[in-house]
Amino acid sequence: MNISNNKKAFHEFEILEEYEAGLVLHGTEVKSVKAGHINIRESHVKILHEEAFLINGHISPYEQGNINNHDPLRTRKLLLNRRELKYLAGKVKEQGLAIVPLRVYLKGRRVKLAIGLAKGKKLHDKRQSLKDKDMQRDAERSFRGSKKLF
Repeated sequence: MNISNNKKAFHEFEILEEYEAGLVLHGTEVKSVKAGHINIRESHVKILHEEAFLINGHISPYEQGNINNHDPLRTRKLLLNRRELKYLAGKVKEQGLAIVPLRVYLKGRRVKLAIGLAKGKKLHDKRQSLKDKDMQRDAERSFRGSKKLF
């Protein structure tokens, strides 16, 4: 079940590979995420000392929480395989790629974050992808319109 999507990541970056990471959350953060109060649009992933962290991800404080509510913009640790961490760190270092969060979803009772190894798009690439999307939308509209005639 998807909770939050990062549409901006697909516009700004070309996603090369996708990985699943667990999020380390405190008590009221889990309830807030399950209620859908998470924003990953302006966030990014950094690898420091062989550990991955979600930087600038905003989880709103839980409304029924008490004085022990969490900081909305705190840095959260991501749970990844050591082999995946080393691979991602190498790609970021040698090829200048970025790691971006794509979506937050539930897998059973766990909160997962889909991250992507991404390459930044140039302005002309963004324009081309918008043109392709518009052409696809127009083709679907015309197909739907012609289908109703028969």
